[in-house]
Amino acid sequence: MEDQVLEFINYLHNIKKASENTQLSYRRDLLKMVAFLKGRNVTDALKVTEQDMTAYLLYLEKNGFTPATISRNIASIKAFFHYFVKEGRIDSNPAENLKAPKIIKKAPEILTMNEVVKLLEQPSGNTPKDLRDKAMLELLYATGMRVTELITLKTTDLNLSMGYVECHDEDKERIIPFGNEAKQALLKYLAHSREVMVESKDETALFVNCSGVPMSRQGFWKLIKYYAKKAGIETDITPHTLRHSFAAHLVENGADLKSVQEMLGHSDISTTQMYVSLSKNHLKEVYDKTHPRH
Repeated sequence: MEDQVLEFINYLHNIKKASENTQLSYRRDLLKMVAFLKGRNVTDALKVTEQDMTAYLLYLEKNGFTPATISRNIASIKAFFHYFVKEGRIDSNPAENLKAPKIIKKAPEILTMNEVVKLLEQPSGNTPKDLRDKAMLELLYATGMRVTELITLKTTDLNLSMGYVECHDEDKERIIPFGNEAKQALLKYLAHSREVMVESKDETALFVNCSGVPMSRQGFWKLIKYYAKKAGIETDITPHTLRHSFAAHLVENGADLKSVQEMLGHSDISTTQMYVSLSKNHLKEVYDKTHPRH
């Protein structure tokens, strides 16, 4: 069945033009299903039954996978079998009736302005790595872009004189402005660091790791965790925390939702709407902690 998974991934890559991240996610989910089905002596995707799929869903639930992970797995599996239905190789999708568990949406963690400043001040040296880390963190908070978008930026996506970056979100593009702090950090990185770090003069990636090749998501995850710990930030920070903080701080300071939606690349403004209640809760917390007559 691994060959059938590979066939589907090739279809996602060549026909659907899915992002590398999406392909990796589908592949991981599907290979986990394949391993389970092998234990039931099922080795051909075309012979999988609805009972097999129900058994797999129970297996995921019993083994403590989160509702979000189970939902994503179900989506991957449905898409996989839908491909074979579309190809006319099976009559019906055995995963069609799988129901995704309800996901209770947890409010995203956001940093205070003070915590953001502390975090951004951590890479303070002049080594190539410090200059790169400073530029990455400043640009991430200045634009609110996703980490995948940050690490896939090309040098040609930057317009330093005008102070904006062209961001690529799968098949869409958007222009995001950034301020002077990010601009200065990027100028220093490009002048004194990137050329020293790149492995090949033909490398087009804006940010590279210490081996001179494009930075990975895992690499950036470690980097942000390291600086958060160094800054004494107790919030469970993830690479997405700066994106949430960027949006919440903009809304808190009076930015209109439509502009924030455009900068974040949200297709639906209702997604952006959560930052309104988030900033209200945040302001209330600040008030409760600091007002002398609370």
